[in-house]
Amino acid sequence: MRAQSHTAARRSVLSYLGDYARRGDEIMFAHRRGLRNVRWSYRRLVSAAHRFARELEARGVGAGERVLLCGENSPEWAAAFWGCLLRGAVVVPLDKESTPDFVLSVRRQTDAKLIVAGDETPAAARLGTAQIRLENLEDEVARHDDAPYPSEDVGEDTLAEIIFTSGTTSTPKGVMITHRNLLANLRPLEAEIGKYIRWERLVHPIRFLSLVPLSHVFGQFMGLFVPQLVSGEVHFQDSLNPAEVARAARARKVSVIVLVPRMLDGLREWVERDYAARGRAEELRARLSNAAGTHFLRRWWTFRRVHKLFGWKFWAFVAGGATLDEATETFWHRMGFAVLQGYGMTETASLITVTHPFKQSRGSVGRLMPGSEFKLDETGEILVRGASVSPGYWSAEGGAETDADGWLRTGDLGEVDPAGNLYFKGRKKDVIVTAAGLNIYPQDLEAALNSQPEVRASCVVEWKGAGGAEPLAVVIPRESGANVEAAVGRANQQLAEYQRIRRWHVWTEPDFPRTATHKVIKREVAAIVSERLKAEGRGGEGEKAGAGEHAFILSEAARISGASPSTGLDSSARLATDLKLDSLGRVALLSALEERYGVEVNEAAFIEATTVGEVGRLFGEHADERVAPYPYPRWPRKFPLTWLRALLFYAVVLPITRLMSRMRVGGESNLDKLAGPALFVANHVTLADHALVLAALPARLRHRLAIAMEGERLRDWLHPPEGTRWFLRLKFLAQYALVNAFFHVFPLPKRGGFRRSFAYAGECVDRGRSVLVFPEGARAPRGQMTAGPFKSGVGLLAKGLGVPVVPVKLHGLYELKLKGRYFAPPGQVRVVFGEPVEFGAEDEPAEIVRELERRLDEL
Repeated sequence: MRAQSHTAARRSVLSYLGDYARRGDEIMFAHRRGLRNVRWSYRRLVSAAHRFARELEARGVGAGERVLLCGENSPEWAAAFWGCLLRGAVVVPLDKESTPDFVLSVRRQTDAKLIVAGDETPAAARLGTAQIRLENLEDEVARHDDAPYPSEDVGEDTLAEIIFTSGTTSTPKGVMITHRNLLANLRPLEAEIGKYIRWERLVHPIRFLSLVPLSHVFGQFMGLFVPQLVSGEVHFQDSLNPAEVARAARARKVSVIVLVPRMLDGLREWVERDYAARGRAEELRARLSNAAGTHFLRRWWTFRRVHKLFGWKFWAFVAGGATLDEATETFWHRMGFAVLQGYGMTETASLITVTHPFKQSRGSVGRLMPGSEFKLDETGEILVRGASVSPGYWSAEGGAETDADGWLRTGDLGEVDPAGNLYFKGRKKDVIVTAAGLNIYPQDLEAALNSQPEVRASCVVEWKGAGGAEPLAVVIPRESGANVEAAVGRANQQLAEYQRIRRWHVWTEPDFPRTATHKVIKREVAAIVSERLKAEGRGGEGEKAGAGEHAFILSEAARISGASPSTGLDSSARLATDLKLDSLGRVALLSALEERYGVEVNEAAFIEATTVGEVGRLFGEHADERVAPYPYPRWPRKFPLTWLRALLFYAVVLPITRLMSRMRVGGESNLDKLAGPALFVANHVTLADHALVLAALPARLRHRLAIAMEGERLRDWLHPPEGTRWFLRLKFLAQYALVNAFFHVFPLPKRGGFRRSFAYAGECVDRGRSVLVFPEGARAPRGQMTAGPFKSGVGLLAKGLGVPVVPVKLHGLYELKLKGRYFAPPGQVRVVFGEPVEFGAEDEPAEIVRELERRLDEL
């Protein structure tokens, strides 16, 4: 009752900011920036918000005036949002991918007084108005007091934000959202959560992994409002690659993933590919079929391997922003995961209905939110009214689409069962009315197609045939050469005679055009397919082609290398010579392609590809070679091994090192200023180099050091090639265990696998550990002073870690190695530490490499 009365007393969403303040130093946000994980406490967020409100006042931005907020999800974005609300200014959130023309159109419509934008938003730079860089927000507002900013004039009817729902027209419409609209959906959620909040302490903290942009109201609900109701943490994730999402959920001990349905489809495809690659696709289908109706615990045990992929703490997906395919919902439910979804639109402040985590009906989008009303008209269109409905649109065009009684026509079709569960049937404008007057709902046909193993995605649009309107299925095959005709035939067996698909087309691009929340833009699909079929003089089946993939690879390669897009290049273009991609450029291209295709390709296989055509085939076939992975164990950095390592160092490593080298140490004073983790870069001469550096370091740095080691060697020790004899396997395994026991090592491969290695290095730094790398990539051969120039990856690593970089020069080892000696006379071997240097975001990796080479040469 106390929670309910507090909920009812809220007069604006700013009351939630007061709840933030009471949570103090608990973590609110975590955001991957470069290779580091930046954490913000509730207190830090509140402090930045109050400072930002005063910054707005200092810049003359008054109550009711508009502020454009454009950038990727980040704690700074949240601070700017709350700061605007404190000031009474109106937030105009824009997607980070918004085009310059769209941003310019919105700015003109809203007469925005300020633009707050991230570095990745080049559109903002063209607008010629005062702006604040999101990345510099804290520095920009640091001069202001962080005492609570007075906001008594902000009430339920105060305009909080204007959300523009379309970026495809010259005059986009902006939906006005008031504090009343937001509270209408937050109050019932808070009251329902209050019934179960006492159990939260058993799983505290509940961590949310947010994959939905904060520029959309669903992203705001699940990124700014709902998590704090359970004292939760919100982790922002930039990459939408399914493997990266699963790794992030496992590493960060995430409980809930917030995403749009298309991403959930992609995760399902990723799991299915994993089973198929291990030759267990039929086993997966059989297990899913047998899981129907079984107890949750049995389903969890049956698919425990999948649960391990996401981490043992993970239990629920929350999907919104579009319609969730029933087959995908069933897939995850049978695996033992909860799938929650809601139905709504921007005009209703995100929610109309929502499913309950413990009272679900399969295929339903949930029950009506308390405080709202909905009904179906004679055509089945959903009408809604209540406090959550927007007062209208900012632009004069259209106005609020409500009738005299306040009912908002959603344009969506639905059905309601006797229990009050709503079932979404599709957009009214998408319904295909046949010549016989029968209604065909594209969603029914798409569900049948998407359940076929050959189909990765589909959409059904209207086609004007000789006999009138009929459905045209546009299909993206799961792999090259898939029998789409057979898939369509099986789908038709699930459909009524009048619903049967008689025309279909294979989409030649990796994905359909989509909105920022991944809804398919069907009008664009229909227009493109129509032009293609007319040009080909056909009205039916299309053919699979690879031109779209090759064009994208060429354009991305040009963007990454900084070269002008080359004309005349085709699938035979070579990555190294024609497209000028070095090893790091290949990694960047790999990441871009994985994001576009929504698949993970083995990096070693990608490195072997030399031409655009080979890369296209690799992705077109969703290649995921089953080569042994590089090992990234967590156990070497846990108790009691950390204590054992220290004991072994002083009992074994240090005495042997000093006995054999009798070394001297120089530049120790350069380490006095190091207050936290650092990146040490050293020349590489012998197998004992890492032991020498460890022995030379002061104790406060020595025992918190992770050392990069040749990845291929570590991998082959743990996963020897087939045919290796058992005694050699035992020997290699012992070597692997001992090197991890004596030294905290991690793999840094010579050719591929950089992303995982760099991410692991960032993870170590986040935990307060320094990192030692040998940037030459190999030991100097006998007779040579060095192993060659630094690898370009060290520049990217130094920039991404954002910590001081300490050059380390090992002297005297070359002469010992040349003579084949293992014991050095006193003073011959010296370890010299250079002065730490820091690099900024504006420094290019290549420049960093040259600077480090210069500094190391001078030691």
